[in-house]
Amino acid sequence: MKRLRKWRTDATAAATTLTGKRFGLLVASSLVATSAIVASALTGTGDSGALAAALLGRAPTAPAPLTEAAPSSAGFSGPSSGQAPAGSAPAPEPSGVALESSPAPAPAPAPTKSSQSQPESTVPVAPEASRVKHVFVISLASPGYEAAFGAGSQMPYLSGTLRPQGELLSGYSLLDEAALPNQIAAISGQPPNAETESECPTYAEFPAGSAVDKQGVVGGKGCLYPVEALTLADQLSTGQFEWRGYIEGMAGEDGKPGNCVHPEPGTTYEPPPSGYAPQGNPFVYFHSLLDLGDCAAKDVPLTELSGDLGKLDSTPSYSFIAPDLCHSGAPGQCPVGAPDGPAAADAFLSELVPEILASPAYEKDGLLIVTFAERDPAEATAAASTDGLQVGTLLLSRFASPGGTDAAPYDPYSLLRSVEDLFGLQPLGLTAGAKVRSFAPALLGEKDGGD
Repeated sequence: MKRLRKWRTDATAAATTLTGKRFGLLVASSLVATSAIVASALTGTGDSGALAAALLGRAPTAPAPLTEAAPSSAGFSGPSSGQAPAGSAPAPEPSGVALESSPAPAPAPAPTKSSQSQPESTVPVAPEASRVKHVFVISLASPGYEAAFGAGSQMPYLSGTLRPQGELLSGYSLLDEAALPNQIAAISGQPPNAETESECPTYAEFPAGSAVDKQGVVGGKGCLYPVEALTLADQLSTGQFEWRGYIEGMAGEDGKPGNCVHPEPGTTYEPPPSGYAPQGNPFVYFHSLLDLGDCAAKDVPLTELSGDLGKLDSTPSYSFIAPDLCHSGAPGQCPVGAPDGPAAADAFLSELVPEILASPAYEKDGLLIVTFAERDPAEATAAASTDGLQVGTLLLSRFASPGGTDAAPYDPYSLLRSVEDLFGLQPLGLTAGAKVRSFAPALLGEKDGGD
């Protein structure tokens, strides 16, 4: 990550942290703010009413039992996945700063008799998945299109073993070289802004009063999107589809695997070499997921994937998989002597992909998407395409064409639009544009899907 490495060099070590009490107040105020926004939208005449109603259409998700994290200089917040022994006394709070786990959201009220007896015409139609019912997305850093898929590929497992089994979207290009704006676009349809293009060195809120247009696109610049900005994860939850973010190396401040780990709002963070970086975990940038509990419950360490793949009914409908900095393929992020750059990403794929392909969910009705969210220009080869943002994407499924190539123009908006089409969901943000092409129709045996 070129920008991330520069940011790591320039970031200050004096990141502001919060005491447990102040963090608790922050969480409470965030939930109050969310409730106020939703209530205002439902009683007002603005276009945000439909978005707020969609959020209220599902019960808040309670995270798994948590333990309080030990203080750390990382400036992270986020629940830990550990659980204290039953009946144990609470540990004394150490001197200095400490973080408290976010309280579980209150359960949604039971439907009233009047709401149960609504006319059938007012009941929204639930989305229905297509013949593709399990989607797996692996997001990496690209060495360039030719270095990934060309004759001189630096990723032999991807190009030599997987490529013949799947369909290559050779025209897939990024919106920006940095990872975060592409990740954000691929789950929400939000366009890049000045903050996300710089990889959000500060975990900053959007300014108060930032305008949200009719498509749900948030104006201005910021990193932590307001509750009106919905994501694919929100859509899936509302549509009663299970989703998970499986993030490698994600750990709480106690060093143990943790869920939905992110910096404190307004602080900077310097990721450790080869470790977890929130810039590769787009779900932690949306209040719609943070405030309603979905992130705390469903954004989990990668170590949980193997167990979930074991049975059809335990595999989520949508799985987003992000390796740590080393295994993503970003150059210069691995320990000395270990495979680095594209070789590290290729080794990661060679270990993970066979397990996915052998899972009951993939074999029955699955789609694996191996894509790239960033490209470091320094890794471009002499044979690289003149399009500096062309990276390619590979689709593997029994519904795809083995060894086939689709040269149509695709981008992160197309990735989101295609997944939405597969699950019968409405397009979010800029994915609703007439020029955004979907590759879903080809998987469904229909005609070409875009203009």
